[in-house]
Amino acid sequence: MGGVRIVTGTAAAVLLLASIGVTPVLADTIDAALVRAYQNNPQLNAQRAQVRFTDENVPQALSGYRPRVAVTASAGTQYTDTLTTAGGGPNNLVKTGIHGVNSPRSIGTTISQTVFNGFQTANRTRAAEAQVSGAREGLRVLEQSVLLSAATIYMDYLRDSAIVEVQKSNVRVLEQTLKQTRDRFSVGEVTRTDVAQSEAQLAAGRTQLLTAESNLVTTRANFRRIIGNEPEALAPGSPVDRFLPVSLPGAVDLGLTENPNVTAAMFGIDVSFLQVKVSEGALLPTVTLQGSVQQSYEQTLTFYRQFGASAIAQLSVPVYQGGAEYSLIRQNKESLAQQRLALEQVRDQTRSNVVTAWGQLVAGKAQVQSAQSQVSASEIALNGVREEAKAGQRTTLDVLNAQQALVNARVALVTAQHDRVVASYAVLNAVGRLAPIVLGLKTNVYDPSVHYHQVRDSWAGVRIPDGR
Repeated sequence: MGGVRIVTGTAAAVLLLASIGVTPVLADTIDAALVRAYQNNPQLNAQRAQVRFTDENVPQALSGYRPRVAVTASAGTQYTDTLTTAGGGPNNLVKTGIHGVNSPRSIGTTISQTVFNGFQTANRTRAAEAQVSGAREGLRVLEQSVLLSAATIYMDYLRDSAIVEVQKSNVRVLEQTLKQTRDRFSVGEVTRTDVAQSEAQLAAGRTQLLTAESNLVTTRANFRRIIGNEPEALAPGSPVDRFLPVSLPGAVDLGLTENPNVTAAMFGIDVSFLQVKVSEGALLPTVTLQGSVQQSYEQTLTFYRQFGASAIAQLSVPVYQGGAEYSLIRQNKESLAQQRLALEQVRDQTRSNVVTAWGQLVAGKAQVQSAQSQVSASEIALNGVREEAKAGQRTTLDVLNAQQALVNARVALVTAQHDRVVASYAVLNAVGRLAPIVLGLKTNVYDPSVHYHQVRDSWAGVRIPDGR
């Protein structure tokens, strides 16, 4: 069943054996729609920006390894008026006065370097790198969600437009049936009841057509929202079974290892574990080195210039800080336990999603075959009922019921074909492989590591890599 197709416009009429018109030139494909969604979806682009935001956590953590430099300068004016006494006794005091205005100014530089801080910088850096990896997996989750939504809405539009064609064809057939019934009534072959039944069925058919057209309008709006353009002359969509595992156990195993929700939860455990290590580092000593130089002028009226330099090593050993540091350690350990439980929950959910999607795919294959058989049988039945009606062995109501049964069968076939294709994309999403590279989409794949390496070892600068 890998060749199942759903077509739109007059092409749907070919598939569903309604009125056949000129087939339009197909201007769009499902792969092209997926490419546009991948490149232009605003939600996806916003998530990419969020990953770039998270990248900056790494250089912020690495700053703990780097020295801190501060330059200070001061200048001003001060007035001094002092009086001092000196002498050998109370009768021999000599008074000396110093007064005047001077302009004190100074400039200095201080450099400090942390030598050891309980491995907090190393653990913060590793935690930041784990956050980046988790953010990338979160991006993969959204990429797959967007691609699945794009594939689904593409198939939704094909389905809904084909249903509109089915209902239009049904209305045309019912109009012709009503005309024939009125002609037969005028010559006395049928009763007024037969005419009323035909009129009622036509009214119901027109209602079904209006409903189908309303659904198509809604689908068109969603197509524009997700993919970014109005749908026009869409080509058939086909399943992606060739990218799927060959069995359900293989799909489950693949989902538990490659699904980005699972891998993101794993990185969440790493972040929580390293946060425990960072908080434990607050209990260890801190060693810093500090060097400073300062040049001063006219600090007093009696000294014109002064230069000083110093180099200091400082050891700080925390003894007790009110108990907050111990509470933070315990808190982070609880967070780690929570993340481990969350991983098990994500694995269970992933396993359930894979099994559900696989079951829908298997059911979809069977439904397509069943619906095709139903359409074939309904067509044969309708033709037979029409011939029997001509011979007087069937009533007009029998013909109308057979016609409605054929319409229902055709709608069921279109829906089954739609569900069949969407289910294959859903399985690919559940196992974590719904990606442009796997699908072979002709687009440049966004690589989050490019920005990461551009900023990781950046020591200074306020411009981001794209120049802003």
